[in-house]
Amino acid sequence: MGRLNRLIIKGGVLSPGELKYICECVESLGLKTISFGSRQDILLPKETEKEQLGVFDKLQIVGKDHEQIQNIVSSYVCSDIFPSTAWLTSDRYLYILEQFRSKLKLKVNITDPKQRLVPLFTGHLNFIASEHEDYWYLYVRLPEWDKTEMYPALIYSWDLDKIETAIEHILQEEPEDIETVFELVSDAIDTNNRTVDKPLDVPFYPFPYYEGMNRIGMDKYWLGLYWRNNKYDISFLKAMCELCDECKIGKISITPWKSFIVKGIPINAKLQWEKFLGRYGINVRHSMLELNWHLPVNNKEAITLKKYLVSNFDKNDISTYGLTFGITDYSKKSNYFTSIVIKKNAIPKELEDFNIRATYNLLYAKNFDPNTRDYVMHVQDVDKEELPKLLMELSKLYFEQLGTEKDHDTLKSVSKEKVELKVYQCKDCLTIYNETYGDITQNIKPNTPFKDLPESYECSLCEAPKSNFEKKTLVKNV
Repeated sequence: MGRLNRLIIKGGVLSPGELKYICECVESLGLKTISFGSRQDILLPKETEKEQLGVFDKLQIVGKDHEQIQNIVSSYVCSDIFPSTAWLTSDRYLYILEQFRSKLKLKVNITDPKQRLVPLFTGHLNFIASEHEDYWYLYVRLPEWDKTEMYPALIYSWDLDKIETAIEHILQEEPEDIETVFELVSDAIDTNNRTVDKPLDVPFYPFPYYEGMNRIGMDKYWLGLYWRNNKYDISFLKAMCELCDECKIGKISITPWKSFIVKGIPINAKLQWEKFLGRYGINVRHSMLELNWHLPVNNKEAITLKKYLVSNFDKNDISTYGLTFGITDYSKKSNYFTSIVIKKNAIPKELEDFNIRATYNLLYAKNFDPNTRDYVMHVQDVDKEELPKLLMELSKLYFEQLGTEKDHDTLKSVSKEKVELKVYQCKDCLTIYNETYGDITQNIKPNTPFKDLPESYECSLCEAPKSNFEKKTLVKNV
């Protein structure tokens, strides 16, 4: 597959005016559709010559030969409509996205751990909201790293871009671990970091249904739109943007699943939107079996395989609610973000000149939760015809183990146990010192007992003295 020209859409958020402008530019190139990418960007469905791209003078366009420029992924699309961290509002997302400059060289994800629509760990830098207002966990997986590591401090909202820029600058030094990254960044810039006082908690939620007209609160609706072929008609999009303006809808959000969502449709405009969709013949109730797939863009072989598998699911009346599926090939690195992965094997070099059948490996995420980033090989080297039955087996296994913990081949029930955690808490601002994590912001190493802290130690947030901390016992269900 050839690479396509991409339009950078920061955080997957754009106004109706911006989308309409994009549509008009695309029309001027003689194209009738646009597509959406897995990083919430916009793709031109056909290769376009470099001299033609000048029409996009108000937008950042990335040519097919400039893969190193990246789009920011965000879970702004989920705010107001899916579970969310209380302080992370739609406005807060927009303020944070605004601070980032253009032409990022690293993939950045800015996400809420309480939603499931947008993957948390598919970036090089993954900022994940903490319970502390305006502070974020950072999970780092630089381009040459094999695993993701947690940055040893919480990052302040208004330092996110500074941190990204600093890490870009130190790439030439080829840091091999997170401790080196932290030291180099700390030497380069001043930040308002906060101590990590407890591990990131990512609750499990089934993958949501994100299509059709859905209620928000008492007087609003949100609309999710998905097209099977990922080729969105320009004339429809332009008319939709005009309807958004008429209804005073300020933003349109692209998802990582080749779809988009319009939030804030007034209740008195619901019928108007339904008639509008009907006039264009838009189907907004596809089978749920279709909506939970991630495919490589513009890949006819992957689309054909998906249709074959979905058709078999449908014939056998199989439920896949809460699951996600990905189709990839041997050339892709193992940084997946779906519950189940169907991976096409490479053809041995000595057989490349022969017409031989394709074979596949099936993998699934531990607990069927892609946020574990731990994948188990289910079967290897199976034919296409064997895939439907094997995937149905995995689907049934998923529902059998819901509410239990799956450890490779052994299923066991999870009992909720109360664990007491001894910590020290600042009386003024309630910041916690957890001996397990230490306080990297003040060069206190993990596993340093509180009694061994120097008398000069201060609260990392309000600078209260060590004597202001008192011992507390936190109770946590595990």
